[in-house]
Amino acid sequence: MRTTRALLAGTMLAASLLSVPAFAQTAKPAETREANAPDQKPAFENQTRAALPDAVPEIGVDVVAEGLPHLWAMEFLPDGRMLVTTKEGAMHVVSQENGEASPPIDGVPAVMSQGQGGLLDVALAPDFEGSGHIYFSFSEPREGGNGTSVASARLTEEDGRLALQDVKVIFRQMPAYDGDKHFGSRLVFGPEGQLYVTVGERSDRETRVGAQDLGSGFGKVFRINAEGKASDGNPFADTQGALPEIWSYGHRNLQAATLDGQGRLWTVEHGPKGGDELNRPEAGKNYGWPKVTYGVEYSGGPVGEGITALEGTEQPVYYWDPVIGPSGMAYYEGDAIPEWKGAFLIGGLVSQGLVVLHMDGDRVAHEERVPLDARIRDVKVAPDGTVFAVTEQQGGGASTILRLVKRD
Repeated sequence: MRTTRALLAGTMLAASLLSVPAFAQTAKPAETREANAPDQKPAFENQTRAALPDAVPEIGVDVVAEGLPHLWAMEFLPDGRMLVTTKEGAMHVVSQENGEASPPIDGVPAVMSQGQGGLLDVALAPDFEGSGHIYFSFSEPREGGNGTSVASARLTEEDGRLALQDVKVIFRQMPAYDGDKHFGSRLVFGPEGQLYVTVGERSDRETRVGAQDLGSGFGKVFRINAEGKASDGNPFADTQGALPEIWSYGHRNLQAATLDGQGRLWTVEHGPKGGDELNRPEAGKNYGWPKVTYGVEYSGGPVGEGITALEGTEQPVYYWDPVIGPSGMAYYEGDAIPEWKGAFLIGGLVSQGLVVLHMDGDRVAHEERVPLDARIRDVKVAPDGTVFAVTEQQGGGASTILRLVKRD
């Protein structure tokens, strides 16, 4: 532990409530700023601006490591060290004890790091302790542009030197596109070893329509096996013209994903100006973008026809307007902060803190905010139930790894 910062109460409240949903509000919500689309109404109670919980834990923040390169993702190794990716295209291992980062790991392939591109998520294979295999996603430079790709490799360590061996790109989001936005991307292994890959729709108006096209790799959740092929039982495996790797579609830019306690996938995606969404993607379902969404264009105009519901598309479980800027997500099952048990912990780039969603079944019961005064790029839970957050600076710069602990 390097330093200790001041204690934080579990939320920061504004003085007055500026906007409320159409349903009765019995307690103040975590969000009190005016919505970008105030005339849009939620489809059901607690779909947005859920009330604060009755009590929130007092959270302390320890700085575990600072002065790191611009990080994008973190994963715990079995020995407690942290494997991290940097946006510019390097991997390091960081010690919890002294916060020191290893030299760059050898063998990482070239990445396109302009704009929102870079070396993105990293995940350990389910059999990592025996095989040493990891999987990582990155914006890969290609003929005709670039795109989100997934690679496998074997992480080795010899005489203190870390390296990736047997690097192989197993999956590519297609088509390539000459842009620098909305790559996604999170990697989540399911309970049966299947790998969920979330990707964006590349942002631009000419590409966003691909989120609705089953023949396009834009704006999708894919489900593949360890070799990069479509998982058995995928919903469009027998649909002519459809990509067999697709699990769900109609997504914008998915930068947060995790499994819940039942082994089900949950995601949070970036909306436009307003309209960040929590979803539980199910096989073959359409999540609407860009035909239907909450929020508005950055210009202030409507997205498409400006509708928030459409037959054949799914409503988000929860949405935010204004946005939180989601990136990084974990499901909390630990005992270190018992008040958060069964909650989703979501990093906020725009809200600059941790968003805690307390669930009641598959609906949100309460929303809590932990202000951290920093853009939160990733959230992970250590084996002992301690919560870790990775920060970044707007436009680049150094990152910090924080440990969040309950204070008595």
